[in-house]
Amino acid sequence: MNTSDDTLAGPRLPRDFVIGAATASYQVEGATTEDGRGRSIWDTFAGTPGTIADGTTGDVADDHYHRYADDVALMADLGLDAYRFSIAWPRIQPGGTGRALSAGIDFYRRLAESLLQKGITPWATLYHWDLPQALEDRGGWLDPDTANRFADYAAAVQDGLGDLITHWITLNEPWCAAFLGYASGVHAPGKQLGSEAAHAAHHLLRGHGLASQVLRRDAAARVGVTLNLYSVRPASSAPDDVDAARRIDGLQNRFFLEPVLRGSYPEDVLTDLGETAWFAERTGDLTSIAAPLDFLGINYYSRHTTTTTDRPARPSAYPGSEQVTMVATGAATTEMGWEIHPDGMVDVLRQAAAMAPELPLYITENGSAWPDAPSADGAFDDVERRRYLHDHLAACRQAIDAGIDLRGYFIWTLTDNWEWAFGQSRRFGLIHVDYDTQRRTVKHSGEWLRSFLATR
Repeated sequence: MNTSDDTLAGPRLPRDFVIGAATASYQVEGATTEDGRGRSIWDTFAGTPGTIADGTTGDVADDHYHRYADDVALMADLGLDAYRFSIAWPRIQPGGTGRALSAGIDFYRRLAESLLQKGITPWATLYHWDLPQALEDRGGWLDPDTANRFADYAAAVQDGLGDLITHWITLNEPWCAAFLGYASGVHAPGKQLGSEAAHAAHHLLRGHGLASQVLRRDAAARVGVTLNLYSVRPASSAPDDVDAARRIDGLQNRFFLEPVLRGSYPEDVLTDLGETAWFAERTGDLTSIAAPLDFLGINYYSRHTTTTTDRPARPSAYPGSEQVTMVATGAATTEMGWEIHPDGMVDVLRQAAAMAPELPLYITENGSAWPDAPSADGAFDDVERRRYLHDHLAACRQAIDAGIDLRGYFIWTLTDNWEWAFGQSRRFGLIHVDYDTQRRTVKHSGEWLRSFLATR
């Protein structure tokens, strides 16, 4: 390990504080045509020329479907407490409806059993964006019936896996699924529908509420949802910049936090979207959307610093607020171009805790992409990632000291993987993957984490 960072000791955290790693099915599993798995919107999107930066697909990815036992052994070697993975809906219900496919259930049973044998707690996410293409063909998340089908899928998964898995996350980042998928179109299904994307968001949240009720029929189940939140600050005290911050915080954060935690949508955001009348007709859905939670998951990566510009021509992920843009503050950035602001993680934890003071919180994703070039001996001395992890774990300690009920932290991600629209061109893993050979190599950040966990 690089001696310049050998002394990066981790912060002292409660002994029962959960530290794990997170992945997503389409990003790691591969085997997209095996054992009856159906087609997902990401199979379609990735197979469309020009959608993925490097032209790759998730057809093979990390081949986790066949190599899961080796990957679980690596998790155990690192000393992880938990593993957050997602279940591929089309691997359970190839067409999005009907009986669960036994081969799909059996794969996740083998994975969960392997984790439990190593003392690693499985955390399962039901939806990390891989909607069955057959449901998209019927309208996808713009169709209110998709929420009902999601509840049926949740029941099928729990029936098959509930004896092994007790920690459930309904949705991962519904903002991305709705606004990157149906507004800007940079994610599957690649539609550019402006404020109509908010309808997809509502149906996603309704699906979350219905699935939560299904999962909670099992008294042992602990059920939550994961939202991607950003710390948002204006670039200046100018009224336009302050309003820009209100708009982005509204659509990015409050539009999801408030219905889930308080049973209402923020009126200012509905006005920004021009969708007040549509949502007024659906207030009856809010009871199920605000179904009781056992915890809230928060994915945190960066801060948005906002200003206003001339309205851009390109479709925006912030419909109704296309005049808003994000500005650089001069902070260091990851290879994704995301500024590094560990204190911003404390900001979003405070925001969530203020709305639901008694609700346990978990950071369900936090991580960073770097070039990760190997040294002459084949090692990966990713000093930037070590420092990033150290500083964000220190932010966890700061949040706990501030009285926030933060219970755990999941690193994005375990292994380098297929990073959505970036394909294989961005690496977030604690473990390097050679995509030609599928060889795994623990990076120095993983070695640092192993040492930190061993000395807690």
